[in-house]
Amino acid sequence: MANRQIEIENKAMKEILIAMHNLGGQVTRKQVLQELHDNSEVFSEKEIDETRTSKKSGKVYHPFQWKFNFAVKHLILARFIDTENGRDLELSKKGRNVDIDNFDADRDVRTISEGKMPHHKTHNKAEKVSADDQDDSEEVDEPWRQQLLDALIKMNPKKFELFCRGLLTKMGIDVDDEIGVQYVADGGVDGFGYVRSDDYRTTRVALQAKRWQGKVSAPEIDKFRGAMDKFNAEFGIFITNSDFTREAVKTAREGTRIITLINGDQICDLVAKYNYYVEPVTTYRLKDFYLDKD
Repeated sequence: MANRQIEIENKAMKEILIAMHNLGGQVTRKQVLQELHDNSEVFSEKEIDETRTSKKSGKVYHPFQWKFNFAVKHLILARFIDTENGRDLELSKKGRNVDIDNFDADRDVRTISEGKMPHHKTHNKAEKVSADDQDDSEEVDEPWRQQLLDALIKMNPKKFELFCRGLLTKMGIDVDDEIGVQYVADGGVDGFGYVRSDDYRTTRVALQAKRWQGKVSAPEIDKFRGAMDKFNAEFGIFITNSDFTREAVKTAREGTRIITLINGDQICDLVAKYNYYVEPVTTYRLKDFYLDKD
């Protein structure tokens, strides 16, 4: 089992470097994970999304994210990635110049990083690690994000429509007063609006926001594209409190009219960016100086 753990981490290291190169080199940990979720040819969507329940605490956790975080940690210790806070990642000179085709995680990373990870000397207990024992390379827990998503799914139709109108307005979309944004029977919001660019060019945009228990699939994207035809929209924005399947992401990028997808995590980012019915609170995260045993 330990060998399997190492094998997955090694594959993840290469995929992380590829993802960071594709994304421009400066990204957040979540953006890298999302890139793997949407585009990795090595890890399936099912593998990345798998959840388990901790026998110790009853918490639900994602085994792949645990392996992903260890892979990031190794890359940081081997100087392929620079970071100051564990959340914002940047390819170092070494990472920017890496030969991906000849990259070998054991040779290029572990020979350097293993000795710097005293808490990771063995993988024999890997299967016992759960949500209670997550690696310190994970991002700071932000419970407000899940609280927000839970609140959205419980909102009554009128309040959900109000939330969507306000958020779209914050995003710079001029919602059409007549066609507007209206709550529909399938638990979502449909609408139409306009976006004006810096050069005063106005673009028609179709809008849809869905409260969804599972993932939004490709057929839903196809149906939305049909609604775009109805409004003669030049592009579309599809928002959901949950997430999109890998096929849905591919479908949204097809054709001449691209559909922008915004998932629950990105909704949280937008709410924070625009301070939309939230209050920022300053807190602190201890650095490794206090946490390292040696």
